[in-house]
Amino acid sequence: MMLIRLFTLGLLVTVTSYSIAEERSTTWTQWRGPNRDSIVGGPAWPDKLQGDYLTQLWRVELDDGYPGPIVTEDCVFVAETRNKTDEVVRCLDRKTGKQLWEYGWKGSMTVPFFARANGSWIRSTPAYDGESLYVAGMRDLLVCLDAKTGKERWRADLMERNKAPLPAFGFVCSPLVDETAVYVQAGGAFVKLDKKTGETIWNTLQDQGGMYGSAFSSPVFATLGGKRQIVVQTRTTLAGVDPTSGQVLWKQDIPANKGMNILTPTIYNEAIFTSAYGAKTYLLKPEGNSVKTEWTLPMDANMSSPVIVGKHAYLHLRNQRFCCIDLESGKTCWTTTKAFGKYMSMVAQGNKILALDQRGILLLIQANPEQFTLLDERKVSNQETWGHLAVVGDELFIRELKGLTVFRWRTP
Repeated sequence: MMLIRLFTLGLLVTVTSYSIAEERSTTWTQWRGPNRDSIVGGPAWPDKLQGDYLTQLWRVELDDGYPGPIVTEDCVFVAETRNKTDEVVRCLDRKTGKQLWEYGWKGSMTVPFFARANGSWIRSTPAYDGESLYVAGMRDLLVCLDAKTGKERWRADLMERNKAPLPAFGFVCSPLVDETAVYVQAGGAFVKLDKKTGETIWNTLQDQGGMYGSAFSSPVFATLGGKRQIVVQTRTTLAGVDPTSGQVLWKQDIPANKGMNILTPTIYNEAIFTSAYGAKTYLLKPEGNSVKTEWTLPMDANMSSPVIVGKHAYLHLRNQRFCCIDLESGKTCWTTTKAFGKYMSMVAQGNKILALDQRGILLLIQANPEQFTLLDERKVSNQETWGHLAVVGDELFIRELKGLTVFRWRTP
């Protein structure tokens, strides 16, 4: 009898885990996917990308933009900058790519000269909560749209509201939503807005203006030390914020060249993994209102947020190499001699990683801490691919600079 009960319990756990994995695989509703960590469930991935393992379903021409696609059961949402003057959101049919609606507003700016080669178009990936779509315009404007119709529900001009300067690099942070609110870094602060009305509930971690008014990193929810909080990285500081009150629970300075803290903080057990441009890579553990540095490494990432598989972080570095780090020991397992593109968006399932290189090359990598193992690669675009890769079940959504291409992946 005990054996039967154990078997039944094991089966229940297996079925439940599979159901959760399947649920995670049906949509891609925010920056870095279902849990904001670039980890997905769904059907097991194949070992190849070439030939009929990857077939194009449809492609839609778009205007310039970096936002990753948002994928629901029936629709795909994309954002773009049109004619250098307007920011436009489109809703596409997921099966065919046919446009269902579009909505736009005036919004343009020019980024500093040293970043101009990468364009001044819209950057932030929207967020979807089942009813509304939250879209960030470059001039620190947050717009809430009815996802079914495209009708505007509200807009929040955070630059005007917070009396903040024009953000030097635009609105880069991708919105984070929960049951009642939306959280963003904009208007020179970390802000919580009522998602029904757009009214400010609180703002904290205010910057001093100038170039430091443009935060890059996107916040994440985490439970650390038994306390639910939002982990947010400003241009100068990593912090934990109480989502109800906006109280800063702890904070740690993160030095970076020109304040280029870009990566999304990645949670590992009770600690936080991050890396700063022109500085170091860290594993930090909040303890009460202080922060313990578990280890540091003298290497730095640029813009590519890592994926964590087991106890290892796989990270694309500023020197365009790829590396694997043991998160327990803080030791580098390996670093490639080969350089890749300037940016990689990564998604992992089990022990495999899909990495979309900014050069339009898709890499399939084995998550192997012993050595870099490239299973396959394929050129999927002749344009630059800065938008974050979305993997939903057996479909891959690739945001090109001027288009969106959807592929079907043949699963085992």
